[in-house]
Amino acid sequence: MLTTLKTSYTDTRAADLAWALGRDPLPALAVLDLELAGAKLQLRLLGASHQVLLEEEDRNCSETVACMPGSSTPLPLGVSKRVGEWEYEFAARVETLTQGSFAGRAQELLALVADHPHGLAGTFPGSPHAFTAMLAQRHEGQVRWRTWHAYPQEGQLVVTRTQIGARMPATL
Repeated sequence: MLTTLKTSYTDTRAADLAWALGRDPLPALAVLDLELAGAKLQLRLLGASHQVLLEEEDRNCSETVACMPGSSTPLPLGVSKRVGEWEYEFAARVETLTQGSFAGRAQELLALVADHPHGLAGTFPGSPHAFTAMLAQRHEGQVRWRTWHAYPQEGQLVVTRTQIGARMPATL
């Protein structure tokens, strides 16, 4: 699903993004509710980027990657931790592209997500290449999502990848 977000572009620099687990739902500009093999997943586009809410059986998790005033947790390159009975893994990277490469990559990503049944993308007013996009899936018991946060004025694309699922028993 592709939508135009009716708000000003709040997080205008990749460096302003922060990461948090366990935040309450924030006001969303666009929402996609998904059911992935028993897991309820809500993809949320915020004026300041994204939030994902996951619920399965009696467990839940929320991930927020956004411009959060007062946050002391900048966007990490990677996180691996236990969330209740789940194993949570998060990774982020920043791609710096030329103006021409950026436009092509933006069009490619928006086309991919817009037509995907588990995809949500929103473009911001002012630039056709200012967007946040999200894509979710369930694979081998894991719920996974990827996100892309575009900053055309900087030529930067922030890419995140998350997976969460049951802990695998240790083998000896």
